Amino acid sequence: MTSAQHPQRWAFGFLLALLALALGVSGLPSPLYPIYQSQWHLSPLTITIVFAVYALGALGSALTVGPISDSIGRKPVLIAALTAILVGLGLFLVAGQAWHLEIARFLHGAAIGAITVVSGAALLDVRPHDGARNGMLSGVALNVGIAITALGSAAAAQWSSIPLRLPFAIVAAVVAVMMVALLVLVEPHQDRTGERIRIAAPAVPSSIRADFSFSGIGIFTSWSVLGVFLSLYPALTQRATGHTSVMFVGVVISAMAAASALSQWLSGRFNPRSTAIVGNLGMIVALGCAVWALDTGATWFIIADSVVLGAAFGLAFGGSLRHLNQVTPADARGAVMSAYYLLGYLAMAIPTITAGALASRFGTEAIFPWFVLVVALAALGAAVIGLRGVRDRPVVITEVSPPCGVSG
Repeated sequence: MTSAQHPQRWAFGFLLALLALALGVSGLPSPLYPIYQSQWHLSPLTITIVFAVYALGALGSALTVGPISDSIGRKPVLIAALTAILVGLGLFLVAGQAWHLEIARFLHGAAIGAITVVSGAALLDVRPHDGARNGMLSGVALNVGIAITALGSAAAAQWSSIPLRLPFAIVAAVVAVMMVALLVLVEPHQDRTGERIRIAAPAVPSSIRADFSFSGIGIFTSWSVLGVFLSLYPALTQRATGHTSVMFVGVVISAMAAASALSQWLSGRFNPRSTAIVGNLGMIVALGCAVWALDTGATWFIIADSVVLGAAFGLAFGGSLRHLNQVTPADARGAVMSAYYLLGYLAMAIPTITAGALASRFGTEAIFPWFVLVVALAALGAAVIGLRGVRDRPVVITEVSPPCGVSG
């Protein structure tokens, strides 16, 4: 289906907004984790478990929702996902113990994993000939959602007498409005297979396996960084600088996410493979500077490095996503997106849990440089594989320039 064939002109923009909302909900508690740690006396391991169960829920979605949405349509899956988000937000509103947070985050992980996979496929349904541009806009929307929600959550918590309640109440109201719009959305996937749903491992067509390997390494590396920086890094920056303000944490997270969104937008006209390679190399530099910035305790250095790291993350993730969107066949969109985000959520869960467990025993400050070293080596490996791919494949798929002049 092309955008002209879809009866609702606002469908494409709504799907992007849904992606932004999903990742906004994923980052919503991040500025609040230091408050939970202080008021509830939670260890770094507990915080990372709360974060990691989100990734585990998302993994379940990534394994299932692509084929399901290919069979029955995107809209029923998205309705179920928004319902789960509302239930999770309700749990946050009444939470009093860590296990409440874990259940809420598991629900959010399953819901947000479904939205990222299914909305990504739906965007290709609505505009099938703008795959690379869809990938760029998807990446921008994801990071804009995190930036706005992290800053808004921090502001609401900073000046509210109920800092662990108000942010979730506000977002719940937004989700309710989005649900109304979703209910009137015309199903984007008109070529539903209608076949019996069979849960199987995500399948990648043999024709794009080499491309998928490159893109998969890109999301695995970049989302490893995202997982730890949304869970452990906020408290780490507070201790390094002496800032106890929740707003400071919100600024650090939103600066990183905003820079990521901007870098993906600006790089949309460049070759996605080359963009991802530059991003992986940039993450190595920015991660090293993150250790240096924490050691100095300089506020300006930490914020500036967060901007650089966000920009590099945006290039690495955005480039890999655009490249994959270029080459994915129409009849395998849901399955390929499932496989792609499966790698992303594995990258969130495994390094985050490992770092949290080690931090609880040895201290976050002692573990963080080692985490940086491991991820930097992985990013270097991704860049090397990307460069070898460029060398081995002199003929590459060219991008289709959209009418508005923004490609990617």
